[in-house]
Amino acid sequence: MSPQIQFYVLVVVSCLVFVGILYFVMRARARPLNIRKVCVVAVVVVVGGMLFARLGAQSGMPWWIYYTVPMLLTVFLPPVVFRMATREYLWYVVLAFLSAPAIHLVFSFFFGWREYMPFLYVPSLRQLIDAL
Repeated sequence: MSPQIQFYVLVVVSCLVFVGILYFVMRARARPLNIRKVCVVAVVVVVGGMLFARLGAQSGMPWWIYYTVPMLLTVFLPPVVFRMATREYLWYVVLAFLSAPAIHLVFSFFFGWREYMPFLYVPSLRQLIDAL
């Protein structure tokens, strides 16, 4: 599969996971979340963050910039937009930080795609089978 298609797949999966985290964290609210607001925040945080990281890496930008800017966006934008309570925010931050390595682990292990977090090496299932 081409790297371009892989990137789009990772964006879609990341968006779904992000939206799932938002709904999980704020599930106890009396009023349901506004789906438009959730979609806009997901596009800005996930799609915008991943595009920024990809373009930053391709342009030779230092890694600490193209990883830090999306991370800061992830940590601060949703809690402000959705006015998260402290308990919601703590759950959100923990799950948001765990989701990226989890997505990387799944795609690296099952498909051998390592672009999501290239600094975190995970051998693929195929590599492990070939090593036997």
